[in-house]
Amino acid sequence: MALKANRLLLFILKFSVSLVLIYIVLSKTGPELVYSTMKNMNPLAFISALILYLFAQFISTLRWRLLISENIGIRKLFSIYLIGSFFNNLLPGLIGGDAVKGFYLYKTIGKGNLSFASIFMDRYIGFSTLILICMAAYPFGYSYLKGSSLIWTFPIIVLMFVTASLFFFGLHVGRRIMFLSEIYSYFYSYREKKLLILKTLLLSLIIQISGILSVYILAIGLSKNIPFLACLMFLPLIIMFTAIPISISGVGVREGAFILFFGLIGIKSDVAIAISLSWFLTGVTVNLLGLAEYLRYRRKK
Repeated sequence: MALKANRLLLFILKFSVSLVLIYIVLSKTGPELVYSTMKNMNPLAFISALILYLFAQFISTLRWRLLISENIGIRKLFSIYLIGSFFNNLLPGLIGGDAVKGFYLYKTIGKGNLSFASIFMDRYIGFSTLILICMAAYPFGYSYLKGSSLIWTFPIIVLMFVTASLFFFGLHVGRRIMFLSEIYSYFYSYREKKLLILKTLLLSLIIQISGILSVYILAIGLSKNIPFLACLMFLPLIIMFTAIPISISGVGVREGAFILFFGLIGIKSDVAIAISLSWFLTGVTVNLLGLAEYLRYRRKK
């Protein structure tokens, strides 16, 4: 009972943060202007972004499958991945999408620790890839951040990520914490599987580039010529900010980050918000497939 109350309180807090942040970002332009801008979106651009999002979901499933040392069909795993994405995107706060994925994978393979350890590794590799993309783009896109207080954003994120990784893995902290020990052991079991890790990193690169390309296409759909290098530079940082669990599905945080970063290259606030919300809507639309899969699972019971 107490756990449910805590989850409800957390949901209310996140919902409140999202409302406040959305109010702040919309107060800069007005919802009417943002809506008017979104209406001008080329339908083909939105459809292309939808296809790219669905493609990225499927490639994400392939990456996850590589990290699971069990024989499980790709169709089954894709279904579980879509269900998890649905809960993450459309029913956040009360039940986490990763917890849902872990539960359904556990029901399939009967190994709870492996299920959640694979999800942890999947997230870790995805985050690592974002940092690598931004690191590769940073020397070429440095001028976009020059003179802005945001110039220190990426170095600080890298420092925090490296410190956390060294703390957990380098100092063997994970081994000392009972519920993390399986994750720790799982991570080290792949130290010698360099080819497999390389494959997951390459798949992660495809996934992240698909997301970045989606934003680039949505901008073109609004007749805005944003340099692709700027997208490579800013999107990984925006995704990292959005991952901070202080709002519902990153709503408000993502829009604020779009305004801050793309404002550096002259993109107006209404356009930045319109691109951000359009990108979010592509995810919402595709993740409705997860609802269909969830209902199919429920009918089987």
